[in-house]
Amino acid sequence: MYSLKDFNFTNKRVLVRCDFNVPIKYGQVGDDFRIKRSLPTVFYLKRAGAKIILMSHLGRPQEPTRGSLFSSQPLSLKPVKKRLEELVKDKLQFYSKSTGPLLERKVNKMKGGQIILLENLRFNKGEEANDLHLAMQLAKLGDFYINEAFSVCHREHASVALLPKLLPHCPGLELADEVEFLSKIRDNPQRPFTVIIGGAKLDSKMKVIDKFVALADHILFGGDVADVILAVKGICLGCSWPAREVIEKIQYLKITSSKIHLPIDAIISPDRTGKSYTREGAPGTLRYDEEILDIGPETIKKFGEIIKGSATIFWSGPLGLVENERFERGTVEVARILAQNKRALKVLGGGDTVPVLNKHGLMNSFSFISVGGGAMLSFLAREKMPGLAALGFAL
Repeated sequence: MYSLKDFNFTNKRVLVRCDFNVPIKYGQVGDDFRIKRSLPTVFYLKRAGAKIILMSHLGRPQEPTRGSLFSSQPLSLKPVKKRLEELVKDKLQFYSKSTGPLLERKVNKMKGGQIILLENLRFNKGEEANDLHLAMQLAKLGDFYINEAFSVCHREHASVALLPKLLPHCPGLELADEVEFLSKIRDNPQRPFTVIIGGAKLDSKMKVIDKFVALADHILFGGDVADVILAVKGICLGCSWPAREVIEKIQYLKITSSKIHLPIDAIISPDRTGKSYTREGAPGTLRYDEEILDIGPETIKKFGEIIKGSATIFWSGPLGLVENERFERGTVEVARILAQNKRALKVLGGGDTVPVLNKHGLMNSFSFISVGGGAMLSFLAREKMPGLAALGFAL
């Protein structure tokens, strides 16, 4: 498999599949974390004198959005172009389509070091349909292909799975790091190995929980994931139940195992604002009209003792409702304890945990932060990864 250093990009057209699937609020980029992760590769190509053609998706344009029959306008990449110009400190060109003879002529006229951003790839139905014709049209724009979008490598989409087969290709700098660090977690973690799993979407996380039960020395559960497990096991009431297949997997989960650690106390409130009252209590004291919204101080202490002695730590998902400052303490305090462990390899699974840790200046305490989401979970579960296979990774 080739790397960036194996190619001469001077005055060559280089297609870069990025992940600019970022929140857009009032026409502005709300969180530029994913955009910044593509910059090392962009700057490398710029210094090499390449003609840089950036491609990305944003949202799901084929699905109607609230208040609109068609979602094309809200999901345009124009706001991303503006933020990229600020980060790159240079003017970018923007093209309202992703294929066509006019675009081909525009790309051919580019000078080395210039950058053009194409419009949302998913505006073309062929992208998600993994259409060969679309891949061939995109291939006409470039001499090389680089994948810097690990987060979609589990998708069989045209720009991810087919396009690299039509051009000389290699992974971007950040994608290569994703594979390297996640492989250390999946294949040969230093021990003791501790996994922290929180947040929601238990159905997608169960596929890796099964793997980690066999692989990890400790699994610490928090967030909605812990609440659902406690509910299915009959320890607390009032929590919503998952799909039947997830319930069956939870029922086989041996929570009495010395590996598995669930909250022993929690922050409880009748609603997610926490304005009427909040209280500390054991999960078993939860009433039908209440919710568990964070882990409690005894759980923080218990989790902290395990984290202090760990050599490898993988964390996916917040431990409470971090969107509300009243319920972010568990996540923040556990992150502060983790930061004190200087010897461990620490990988954060990105997602909803990133904004709160960034707010408290705790991002630098991690060895690596993945932007993978579903792709990260698929990789750790050893599921099919079409985007990585197309690049030549042996998985």
